Amino acid sequence: MSTSSTYLEKLFGLQGEVAVIIGGAGELGGALAAGIGQAGAHIVVADMGEAACKSRVEKLANIGVSAEYLIVDITNRESIKSLLAGSKKKTGKVDMLINCAGINVGTPFLEVDPAMWDKIFAVNLKGMMESCQVFIESMLQNESGGSILNIGSVNSDRPLSRVFAYAASKAGVVNLTQNIAQEFADKKIRCNAICPGFFPAEQNRKILSEERIANIMNGTPMRRYGSPDELVGAALLLLSQRAGSYMTGAAVYVDGGFTCSWF
Repeated sequence: MSTSSTYLEKLFGLQGEVAVIIGGAGELGGALAAGIGQAGAHIVVADMGEAACKSRVEKLANIGVSAEYLIVDITNRESIKSLLAGSKKKTGKVDMLINCAGINVGTPFLEVDPAMWDKIFAVNLKGMMESCQVFIESMLQNESGGSILNIGSVNSDRPLSRVFAYAASKAGVVNLTQNIAQEFADKKIRCNAICPGFFPAEQNRKILSEERIANIMNGTPMRRYGSPDELVGAALLLLSQRAGSYMTGAAVYVDGGFTCSWF
């Protein structure tokens, strides 16, 4: 191994660490699982659907990533506790928590269903808050602390039309991340966020009309969608206790320039 490779592995490598990825069966969560796993971490894919979890673990195994899965309902605190207990039983510890679970619907404001608003917040924000609470309690017992990565959105920075609950919940993700970061900064627990731009996934393809796609492209200086694996570099930086050792409370936008564009 060359000197440069050794240095990069020392800086960004996650050998011997365990990462629990809530929402890990999805497209973005799956890409992060692959990247974090190839950096050396053992992956626990946590999601609601067993078939999707099994499929994700098989895909990870095919690229040499050590992984297993557990079922979780992010809206149920007892389920989150069971996820933590199951992860520790299988792996002995948890070093990293990645919160990728999220849902979205698109409607005009006057058609926003309060029940759906509550459901989106229950998954995107309340569930994230509860998972952070549960896992931080465990991480406080780790000699090396822990690292949390929450997934926000360009909506964390600015509102987009027709996704009112989603945008409000993602704005809350960054605020939650910063609050957690400042409270636990002196306890070896770092909490950061990645805010992706437009990475079409199953949950948002149905709300991408031709007009909406044109508006997105006009507002994205790179003039293209992101690929899920383009989130991995930022994730490794924020999760690594070496490369990201002085980073907490950060919200890193991976958005093709969308948040710096005024169109």
